[in-house]
Amino acid sequence: MHFYELHEGDDEVFSDVLLAHEEEYEPDEFFELVQSIRRRVQAGFEDDTLIEAIAAALERDHGFTFVSDERLTAAVKVSRDDDENFLIRTDAGEDADDDLDADYVTITAELDRDATSRPN
Repeated sequence: MHFYELHEGDDEVFSDVLLAHEEEYEPDEFFELVQSIRRRVQAGFEDDTLIEAIAAALERDHGFTFVSDERLTAAVKVSRDDDENFLIRTDAGEDADDDLDADYVTITAELDRDATSRPN
């Protein structure tokens, strides 16, 4: 099994997805495949992010496995402190810590305040 990763974002805020494939792609070949799919899907996609749209197309059209959150069997929060280790809920029907059962996307924005802007 060979693993591949897609990143989206800048140096401070980014997300990534993992993909797996039974065959090994040369890095340049994988890059060209991703670029061709990116050009095709970037105009309009239904996924939350561009990399998820590309990963879905790689899975659908090229036999990759998109390792998405929906495929997780288990997730564990690990810490040096015993009290901070626990099973993270991966399905609404499972018992685990509700504090980490969130479905959200983080967005940051820089605000450039100047003398000509008006407060809302």
